Amino acid sequence: MDKQTTILITGASRGIGYDTVLELAKKPNNRIIALSRNEVKLNTLLTATTSNNIQILPFDLANFEATVLMQYLKDISKIDVLVNNAGLLVNQPFEQLQLQDWKNIFGINLFGVVQLIQALLPKLLAAQPAHIINIGSMGGVQGSSKFPGLSAYSASKAALANLTECLAEEFKEKNIKVNCLALGAVQTEMLAEAFPGYDAPVTSTSMAKYLAWFALNGHQFHNGKIIPVAVSTP
Repeated sequence: MDKQTTILITGASRGIGYDTVLELAKKPNNRIIALSRNEVKLNTLLTATTSNNIQILPFDLANFEATVLMQYLKDISKIDVLVNNAGLLVNQPFEQLQLQDWKNIFGINLFGVVQLIQALLPKLLAAQPAHIINIGSMGGVQGSSKFPGLSAYSASKAALANLTECLAEEFKEKNIKVNCLALGAVQTEMLAEAFPGYDAPVTSTSMAKYLAWFALNGHQFHNGKIIPVAVSTP
């Protein structure tokens, strides 16, 4: 019998996170922990599939409380895969952004990731091997096309990409691989809210299929990499 693989995905109540949970749940040996602050929407995951391998975890990364998180996860001995998918996207001209906007965006897109990895490190170390996937953005990749209004979002994703490289180096002797998928435009609720009327070239469900595969297999081929996942150029 194949060993059970425990996967924790943040931002799981909608969009790519939601669809990736459903995709991973198709394999009975996967145990998926779906994290989001929106418990109502998390519950829809449980009714969207006949699989019984999804565990919801209502938790707010913006108000991080490690003791609360670990209480939720007290029966989880190891985490094989951590997908840091939760994100905050604000489309606002630079001159209109307030300092609090920057704090909110970095709070979710970077600091939430940092705190979560630190809290889960003992469970990741127990997996041997473990794989951390940070969901970045093409906007955070040096030399890529940039969009007006996304200075704070893109800066936070650039920081996340750099963090990926740093952690891969720090964890390379601990058998934890760390990679960043720099996604292009994907048709999600978050994108529609920020750019009304824009039609992305990639659907959330198709991206979820790729992400589910990469979560389970990407560490065999990559470590410390920022990988563009986009059909646009550059």
